Amino acid sequence: MRAFDLTPYRRSTVGFDRLFDLIENNARLAQGDNYPPFNIERLSEDRYRVTLAVAGFRPEEIDITAQQNLLQVIGRKDEAPSADRSKFLHVGIANRSFERRFELADFVRVEKADLADGLLIVELVREVPEAMKPKKIAVNGGQLVDISIKDRNAA
Repeated sequence: MRAFDLTPYRRSTVGFDRLFDLIENNARLAQGDNYPPFNIERLSEDRYRVTLAVAGFRPEEIDITAQQNLLQVIGRKDEAPSADRSKFLHVGIANRSFERRFELADFVRVEKADLADGLLIVELVREVPEAMKPKKIAVNGGQLVDISIKDRNAA
């Protein structure tokens, strides 16, 4: 994987430092372990779903932590004694501990998490507070001034 140089963008933007840091951190992490595999779906404008393939894990072996702007999923498996593994001719199902982190946008929270059929499904929803939503601002203290094209040409 090739490295991205975001320096030109950092010079010409203000307030996007966190975004560039996230891109660089994710590029570094992408070179690591790809276990367990996962999907990220956008269900609607403000709803998302993260699905992780965690075959062989029980609910008590999975820990989900949601902090501000971070979703962390940890699976803890006890190492099986080597005597039990000697019965297998081929071991293709990974059954090891993992830690997977997802950076969340502002105001995204975990709604629920379900484990069924070897898939861990984490539902996310973005809830922007009313005070943070965009508002229309009237010019001239609420007085709407309608200048017709004729008036502009006369001026």
